[in-house]
Amino acid sequence: MRRRDFLTAAAAATGAASGALMLPGRSAQAAPAGRGALTSMTTGAKPISVEERLARIAKLQRLMVDQKIGALILESGSSLDYFTGVQWHRSERPTAAVIPARGDVVVVTPAFEEPSIRETLAVGGDVRPWNEHESPFARLVGALVDRGVASGPIAFESTTRIFIVDGVREAGAGAYRVVSGDALVKAVRLIKSPAELALMKAANDVTLAALRHVHGKVRPGMRPDEIGAMTDAATVALGGVPGFALVLINEASAYPHGSKLPQTVREGSVILMDVGCSVHGYQSDISRTWVMGQPTAKQRKVWDTVKRGQELALATAKLGTPVGAIDDAVRAYYGKEGWGPGYHLPGLPHRTGHGIGLDGHEPPYLVHGDATPLAPGMCFSDEPGIYIPGEFGIRLEDCWHMTETGPKLFTELARSIEDPI
Repeated sequence: MRRRDFLTAAAAATGAASGALMLPGRSAQAAPAGRGALTSMTTGAKPISVEERLARIAKLQRLMVDQKIGALILESGSSLDYFTGVQWHRSERPTAAVIPARGDVVVVTPAFEEPSIRETLAVGGDVRPWNEHESPFARLVGALVDRGVASGPIAFESTTRIFIVDGVREAGAGAYRVVSGDALVKAVRLIKSPAELALMKAANDVTLAALRHVHGKVRPGMRPDEIGAMTDAATVALGGVPGFALVLINEASAYPHGSKLPQTVREGSVILMDVGCSVHGYQSDISRTWVMGQPTAKQRKVWDTVKRGQELALATAKLGTPVGAIDDAVRAYYGKEGWGPGYHLPGLPHRTGHGIGLDGHEPPYLVHGDATPLAPGMCFSDEPGIYIPGEFGIRLEDCWHMTETGPKLFTELARSIEDPI
């Protein structure tokens, strides 16, 4: 679980299941952090190939032809990267791609950004610059027309900002009917390829090794920002790109994304770390919780209950099962243990997990009511925490993907409150 805005605020202010479940080897995970100097674990990680991106576009185009949609427009973001390789930030100056149902991709970008855009455009096609006094929306409409889409339905990726949608609609003079591209994008991005899974495995390996390295160095008196900085440094040394290092200490651990009240490590502190990185854009997300010194009986009981929740989530994950049923199973168990009921505190106020890939949070979600059937290649976090306001919280989180024979973890579950990494 992570949110960069919560992380920034908190850091600034405070500074198994049986059957089909498959576990990775522990010794391979432990090796890098056991050495005096950390070394990269990602030298063999291979970025997504041009051929794979072209296959993604071909699948998308088949879907658009079947649904009689003329084109999909993507602005800067993870989906633009996913299909084209273009990695760019969002600003008031739009960079966007037109992927037509038939024909090559067209990328529209500010003229002075054109060389930078061409550096990461991996799938060929056309780059059409616009100068500051010109309309990017006219360029996008021109690209549509040139690809044979002069009217009719066009789709926009769901995170596209409204001023871009309105700009294209106005520049098209009413010729286009705007529809959601959400289903189109999900149909391609939902199932991860072997290459994507390998990158996610690498990212999770890095994060777990960084956590293990830091776990042995946390001392009384440390602040969250100090621990987070140490985690980021370890992540870099291990070959990952730091994404977030949320460190929640003492009462702050009772609030899933932290508190602004200053906290420091002391004897008896609950320490909750939620950490992620990326490898060639693909994300990890791991949480571990432990106690500085000797845990109380209550802390140990809650930790063990959370661990059992993780195991139940994986035991419930079977092909074709609605993903929301995983959340229901964990929540039912917690209810029997006296937590909740439902999403009420003290207990589990957030979903049991989220999809993950190029985005740290992406569909589908392990939440009550999500009817998406589990299929091979889907990837999720498994993070059913328990939070007691005014006292402490426990969260354990590992990521996994569905296979033909059941769920497979990227990282081994924590063993115990004394051996959490």
